[in-house]
Amino acid sequence: MKIKEKILQWARPEIIALKPYRSAREEFVSEGNKMILLDANENPFNNGMNRYPDPMQVKLKKRLAETKGVQAEQIYLGNGSDEVLNQLMIAFCVPGKDKAIILPPTFGMYQVCADINSIATIEVPLTKDFQLDVKAILAAQNKQTKMIFIPSPNNPTGNCFKKEEILHIVDQFNGLVVVDEAYVEFAQEQSVLPLLSSYDNLLVVQTFSKAQGLAGVRLGMCFAHPLIIDLMNKLKAPYNINVLTQDVVLKQLEEQGLIQQQVHHIKTEKERMLQEMRSISFIKKIFSSDANFFLIKVDSSAKRYQQLIERNIVVRNPSKNLNCANTLRVTVGTAEENNALISALRTIENE
Repeated sequence: MKIKEKILQWARPEIIALKPYRSAREEFVSEGNKMILLDANENPFNNGMNRYPDPMQVKLKKRLAETKGVQAEQIYLGNGSDEVLNQLMIAFCVPGKDKAIILPPTFGMYQVCADINSIATIEVPLTKDFQLDVKAILAAQNKQTKMIFIPSPNNPTGNCFKKEEILHIVDQFNGLVVVDEAYVEFAQEQSVLPLLSSYDNLLVVQTFSKAQGLAGVRLGMCFAHPLIIDLMNKLKAPYNINVLTQDVVLKQLEEQGLIQQQVHHIKTEKERMLQEMRSISFIKKIFSSDANFFLIKVDSSAKRYQQLIERNIVVRNPSKNLNCANTLRVTVGTAEENNALISALRTIENE
């Protein structure tokens, strides 16, 4: 089967047939032409923001392509990764018919997106040590399983999955494999992005919200085969990425030396925090983490969570997740914030 036929068989027929909204801006300005713009009913007086942004984000995608080692045609940009995940469901899953596989404990937005779009999910739990159950995952697929979501590093557990196991799933899965690398900058395990061109059904999702420190601008990235990106572009709002976001991200791409320093600092702080926490009696276990957060098991997560809230410290209580009973998820903050947390935990211990 040809690549185009294979990809189109995954997509919803309605999306294949969809005639997307096209602006004149997309046709002319994205090519760099200097045009008199009288098409979009804008205020003509220049204040830097009076014109709609480039609908295809050509300049930003070109710069991202250089940074990521991919082609611009392999990039889709969304209003945060949450929008990207939702758009993937819309593009490839028929409501009430198709299904997606998720791997609990996992990122909660996969289920939310599925529920919004009336897509049933098949849960294939991670093993007791939070690793992929590859055999069970492949056994769970059927004609209706259009995609699987694999976050690596995983959220809420913080650990990476073995690259060879991920690629084995990609090779054997009869649908789309979405590898969510939101925390990849913090991990020793390398991204699967360089392997994108080797697998037509591999999609990689990354974000500027974590290591890049731009959660407020909301930019998520999806990297995939150009035909998949074409389908995604059919769905997007004409001007889904605003001018401010595009400009800030372009500037941030020139500051990667600083980002690397910050990532190193966060990883160093994480190790210091873990060392401090090992001596706190009500912390029963600290799970291995490849992210900028870590999971701890305590005697009573509800009690310890509330005690921290009373001291104006907010962590996450993911105890409702499978195999996460009595756990807390802790994000690494600044040195001062981390010191405050450690001090609060020691005070609680001594009470």
